[in-house]
Amino acid sequence: MSSNQTDVVFFDENGLRTDQRKPDEIRPMKIKIGVLSRANGSCYLEWGANKVIAAVYGPREAHPRRMQLAGKAVIRYRYNMQSFSVEDRARPGPSRRSSEISKVSREAFEPVIFSDAYPKAAIDIFVEVLQADAGTRTAAINAASLALVDAGIPMRGLISACAAGKVGGKIVLDLNKPEDNYGEADLPIAMTEDGKITLIQMDGHLTPSEFEEAMELVQKGCRRVLEIQKAALMEKYASIMDDEEDEDEIGSENGAEDEIGADDEADEDDEGLIEFSSVDESDAQEEDFDEVTDEMVEAFVNRVSETLAKDISSLIREYEVGGSEADVDLADGLFDDDINICIRDADLKEIDELITKMEDEDDDFDDEDCEDEETDIFVITAEDDTDVEEADVEESDVDDIDEEDGEENEDAEEEDGEEFEYDDEDEDDEEE
Repeated sequence: MSSNQTDVVFFDENGLRTDQRKPDEIRPMKIKIGVLSRANGSCYLEWGANKVIAAVYGPREAHPRRMQLAGKAVIRYRYNMQSFSVEDRARPGPSRRSSEISKVSREAFEPVIFSDAYPKAAIDIFVEVLQADAGTRTAAINAASLALVDAGIPMRGLISACAAGKVGGKIVLDLNKPEDNYGEADLPIAMTEDGKITLIQMDGHLTPSEFEEAMELVQKGCRRVLEIQKAALMEKYASIMDDEEDEDEIGSENGAEDEIGADDEADEDDEGLIEFSSVDESDAQEEDFDEVTDEMVEAFVNRVSETLAKDISSLIREYEVGGSEADVDLADGLFDDDINICIRDADLKEIDELITKMEDEDDDFDDEDCEDEETDIFVITAEDDTDVEEADVEESDVDDIDEEDGEENEDAEEEDGEEFEYDDEDEDDEEE
């Protein structure tokens, strides 16, 4: 504050101030939240000609560790005026004034921040004044309060700050630069939403009645600032919600369009499939029925007969080697009476060769049991569709098989030093 006020005019003939404000009006305020991407929370504030930016980092680990508190977080507040923020270039770096404002501003936030939730942590608040025009400390506190909200720091409420003063013998609200430089008193305060004062300072001289008047006026100004802060927050988060809703609507519309498009494509595909199957299948069936002849049916039956004959031959061979007549009967009933199946001589010869080969490979085969058994096979002729005749294998063929087996057995017994005689008479008696 300056004592040289004789040549300064603070009011015009209409009682308005030099910037055409009433005594109880505050300067226009502009707020933008979330301006710094690397900070946890940030706010840019213009209040009159003041331009202030605040950034919050944390909660994060406090360094150096000797500054850590076991039960709560450390709150650090740094107020700084840029050298180009005033008309006469300011000296860069901290000063007594900036250190004093940093201290009282930190103390203004400590009662409202839930620091107990972050033990051994630090919450750093940085405020840079880009352009100064009186009331920079209160502007910095307002910006820092919104930056803390943007950072998600839990608080009991917002902090709003404003200043009142005495100029030209009158109490006015929110002093501008000429009023601050040549006024008689300056009274900045900060208070919570419920009216509790967390910061109060005074520079100059006020009578008790003037002090009470200034307190009422400054509290009114703080409430007005609080409304602007809440409006800025509502605008920020309303825009975020609107963006999310727009994205959801766009996503739902795209999803609905995709579903509709998929349904249309599916309908088109289904229609194509139905048309294809209904037309082509019927035509194909009609063409097949028209082209089928008796010769085709006969050829098809012959192919099936040959295939089934080979299958039945393998089945008979499998069970005949075991020597169980009951097993052979398992082949009965596998085929319908209407199907003509025949086994040719080549098949019979193949059966004999396979049986001989299997007997030769079986070292544990019992020769005596084989001699006592009568080898029977089923012969299915094409002339008789219903009867399956039994035919005895010619004795000569059996004798040939037995003689071969006997020779092999004789060779095996000679190697062991024993003699073996093949008895044909016993076999003939058993066959009779």
